[in-house]
Amino acid sequence: MTIFDENLIIETINMIKLHNFDIRTVTLSISLRDCISENVNTLCDKIQFKLDKYASNLVKYANEIENDYSIPIVNKRIAVTPISLIGESCDVKNYLKIAKTLDCCAQNLGIDFIGGYSALVEKGFTEGDKYLIESIPEALASTEKLCSSVNVATSKAGINMDAVLKMSEIIKKSAELTAEKDGIGAAKLVVFCNSVGDNPFMAGAYCGYGEPECALNIGVSGPGVVRAAISELDKKADLGVLSNKIKQTAYKITGTGELVGRKLAEKLGVPFGVIDLSLAPTPAVGDSVAQIFQAMGLEHAGAHGTTAALAMLNDAVKKGGIMASSYVGGLSGAFIPVSEDAGMIESAKNGTLTFDKLEAMTCVCSVGLDMIAIPGDTPNTTIAGMIADEMAIGMINKKTTAVRIIPAPNKKFGDIIVFGGLLGEAPIMQVNQLSSANFVLRGGRIPAPIHSLNN
Repeated sequence: MTIFDENLIIETINMIKLHNFDIRTVTLSISLRDCISENVNTLCDKIQFKLDKYASNLVKYANEIENDYSIPIVNKRIAVTPISLIGESCDVKNYLKIAKTLDCCAQNLGIDFIGGYSALVEKGFTEGDKYLIESIPEALASTEKLCSSVNVATSKAGINMDAVLKMSEIIKKSAELTAEKDGIGAAKLVVFCNSVGDNPFMAGAYCGYGEPECALNIGVSGPGVVRAAISELDKKADLGVLSNKIKQTAYKITGTGELVGRKLAEKLGVPFGVIDLSLAPTPAVGDSVAQIFQAMGLEHAGAHGTTAALAMLNDAVKKGGIMASSYVGGLSGAFIPVSEDAGMIESAKNGTLTFDKLEAMTCVCSVGLDMIAIPGDTPNTTIAGMIADEMAIGMINKKTTAVRIIPAPNKKFGDIIVFGGLLGEAPIMQVNQLSSANFVLRGGRIPAPIHSLNN
């Protein structure tokens, strides 16, 4: 006879019902390499057939798993091979047609987002890369579910500053073309250093070149659970005890998430890929990374000590996850998006969390400058400087960093933009007024650091 641990059952129920524990995303990674064709119409037909073949039951089976285990699965997503690679063989470079095909497939399949409208240009551009990047603003403005990413730097290659400058223009234009929605186009676009091909989170998800034909990657989130666990500790518990508590909580979250991921992969008949244990917040009350800092003892996010608290949190989450699963991947750690975190929004509004403090925090978080709204009249060259700074942090520290920034059209410091849903809302943050122009306009490539020569 099976003996059930009543306390463990109650604890799991509380994690879900009281502390916003959920499976943040199940992301089906699908290779489109066999869809390549010289004819764009044939290519699009092949893409539609391939996505239907593997993803037609994704939403149905995810809902069944959700009901079977009573664990919410918030998002169902697809990630495909970077489209710059898939479309560049076409005799007519009609990337917009490919973008709309992907979006139509996503609509028909009932998924939330599709990622992979992407290019990898850390050392330079192919013709396909150029066409895709130029098409990004219109592609994001004319679709609902499409997400885009461009990798412009790695620790091995350095930083492609020509790509950095180009992406500053693309971000600005993406926001301008969606001005009626507070620049949401820019919210679906991310610029990376050291991007990873098994990341299940948008906007940066794509199917990496070394990934299998199809795999199911899962993203688990539980900042509310971690905050509640810390709050249960004695207020005088030292930081070693606190770190252990976070590890133990991450262990439980990971085990639950992998169970759900493997069951769904089995139903779909595809391999299980990775579990990404990232504390991805939402605007919901209690589901906030910033509130974890408060539970640790900081008055608010942005106080001196915030970067140290985030470093410990990120490390403890990874340690707990790795103990629970041999297939932890993606980004895994803690995200600090401003618009998607109720505590971050509050700190940004009251001025305790500044742009510069956020940049410092990105040295130790999972990603980087994420969902930050800035004045719409911010010069392209200033945005390029922001991107360059973040890419340098990733390059030197051999970690993934990213910039997802929204230059909100017709908005100024102190205004608010509102996206709703998981994307939330954000105050327009103040930007340094000093010029970066003469630096970023030099172009070329910032060489890789000396530690890149480690063969």
